[in-house]
Amino acid sequence: MLRKIKAKSSMKISWKQYLKRFYLIREAIRCYRSILGQPDWKNKINESYFKIIKTESNEKILIATGGGSYLSGVSIESMLGLALTLRGQQVHILMCDEVLPACFQSDIDWDRNEKKFAENGPSAIFCSACFKPSAKMYQSLGFTVHRISDMVSSEERIDIRKIVNDIRYKDIRYHIYDDIPVGEHAYAGTLRFYAKAELSDPFSENILRKYLEASIISTIAIKRLCKKISFHRAVLHHGIYVPQGVFAESLIHLKIPIVTWHVAYRKETFMFSHQGTYHRTLMTEPVSIWEDIPWSEKLNNETLEYLNSRWFGSKDWIHFHRNTVFDKKILYDKLCISKDKPYILLLTNVMWDAQLHYPNNAFNSMLEWIKYSINWFIKNPELQLVIRVHPAELTGTLPSRQLVVEEIEKEFGDLPENIILIGPENAISTYILAEDCNAAIIYGTKTGVELAAKGVPVIVAGEAWIRNKGISIDVNTPLEYESVLNSLPFKERMPESEIIRARKYAFHFFFRRMIPLSFVKSNKHRITPFEFDIKDISELQSGKNRGLDIICDGIINGSPFVYNPEQFY
Repeated sequence: MLRKIKAKSSMKISWKQYLKRFYLIREAIRCYRSILGQPDWKNKINESYFKIIKTESNEKILIATGGGSYLSGVSIESMLGLALTLRGQQVHILMCDEVLPACFQSDIDWDRNEKKFAENGPSAIFCSACFKPSAKMYQSLGFTVHRISDMVSSEERIDIRKIVNDIRYKDIRYHIYDDIPVGEHAYAGTLRFYAKAELSDPFSENILRKYLEASIISTIAIKRLCKKISFHRAVLHHGIYVPQGVFAESLIHLKIPIVTWHVAYRKETFMFSHQGTYHRTLMTEPVSIWEDIPWSEKLNNETLEYLNSRWFGSKDWIHFHRNTVFDKKILYDKLCISKDKPYILLLTNVMWDAQLHYPNNAFNSMLEWIKYSINWFIKNPELQLVIRVHPAELTGTLPSRQLVVEEIEKEFGDLPENIILIGPENAISTYILAEDCNAAIIYGTKTGVELAAKGVPVIVAGEAWIRNKGISIDVNTPLEYESVLNSLPFKERMPESEIIRARKYAFHFFFRRMIPLSFVKSNKHRITPFEFDIKDISELQSGKNRGLDIICDGIINGSPFVYNPEQFY
C-alpha cells in the first residue's frame, strides 16, 4: 500500500491539471482579496451613530454600487454613506447578489478560461465572495441593502436570455431596451473584459451577449426599485460599463439626479460629476465656472509647480510611467528624430478604455484616427510625426491586449523615416518629447490640458477634456482635421493670452474639480486600497472637512463639485 501511495504521489500531473490548479489558486486569491479587503469601520462607530439612523431621515439616497469586489468603490462609498447618514440622509444600497451573468468586476486577466466564462459567466465562488462580505458590511452600518434578484425573478431572467439570443450580433451594440442604450454599455463592458478595442476573440460574441443580458436585467432592477422607493438622489462610481452605466442611464431617464465619482489623479483627491460620467461632463461643463478666476502670480506658480511634478508623479497617486528618462539627446540620437524638420507629436490612449459614443469625434475610433494621421504624414514627408503610445498599455490596472504598435505594423509594415513610432515600453518622458514639438495631436488624453498650459498648440480629434474650452483646435470631421493638418507646421506657439487661459483651466481641472479628502490615504501594500485617518466617524460630520462638505452638499442639494482653493490664497 505504501508503495502505491508513493508511486501515485510521484506521478506527473498533466498540463490541463496544472492549469486547473492554477485557476483555482487564482480564484482563491481573488476571493480572499474580496473578503479581507472590506473597510473596517467597527472601531470607528459609536452608539450615537445608530441613534441617528433610527431618527426620521430627510431624504433617501441610493448608492448603486452594483458589486462588492471593486474594493476602492466599497471603501469610498461606505465612507460616503456614513457621512450622508450623519447629515440626516437615509442610505440605500443596490447590489448584484450573484445574478448578473457578466459585470464590471470581470476581466480576461482573471477569467482566463474564456470558453467557460462565455458559457457560465463568473464563477459562483467569486460572485459569493463579491456580494456577501460587502453586503454584510453595508448592513452593519445601518444601510438598507437591496438585491437585484428581488427585482427580477429567475423566470424573467430566463426570458431575457431568450430575447438576447434572438438579437442579431451586429445589432447588439445599438440595442435599446425600455429607452435605455443597453447595447452601448454592454459593448463597452465587453471591450473592458477583453482589454481590446475590437471584438475578434473566438467567444467574444457569446460574452457580449452575457453583458447585454446583464444590462437588461440591471435596467429592469433599478427601474423597479425606483418605482418602489422614492429616491432623492443616487450615487455611483464610474457611470459607465455594466451595471453602473446602465444604472446611470436609467436613473437619468427616471429624472432622479445622479452623481458619479472616480479616483482623481492628485494624491488624496476625488472627482465628482452631476448627471453622467466625468468622461462626458468634463467636456460639456460651462467655461464660465473657471474662465473668470482672478489670476495671480501665486496661482500661476502653483499650477506650473504641479504640472512640473507630473513629470515624476510625485504628487499623484495615479502615474503610468516607470523609470522615466529625461535625456533630450535620446530624441535625436537614438529615436532618430531629425533636427532639420519640425515634428508633430501624436499621443494615443489605451484603445479599449471608455469606448462610448461621442457625437463630436471626428473619427469612429482612435485607431481610425491614427491610420488617417499616418497616411497624411506619409504624403507630407517634409514634416515628422512622432507617435507616442500611452505607457498605460502596459502599466495600467488592466493592461491592453490590443496594442497600438502591433496595429500600426499590421497596417503599414515599415514606416517611412519621417514617422517615428515610440512604444509603451520606451522610458522616454512624454513631456521631453513635447518640449521641442511644433504641435501635439491628441484623441482623448488629459495630457492636452498640460501641454496647452505650457504653450504647445493642441489639436483635438476625439473626446479629450480640453475640448470646448477655447484653448485647443477642436475638429469634428475628417475634412476639418485634414484642413488643420494642411496648415502645419505652425509658425509660432500659443499666444500669451491663450496660455493664461489654458493655465486657468489646468488649475480648475487639477485643483478645483479634484476635491481633496485629506483623511483618505492610499494603502499600497495592503489588500484594502484606502485607509481612513480618523479616530471615529464623528470626523465625517458636517464642518469637519471642507472637501467632504462640498461632496455631500453636491450629493444632497445638487451644488457644484468645485473646491475653489483660490479663495484661501
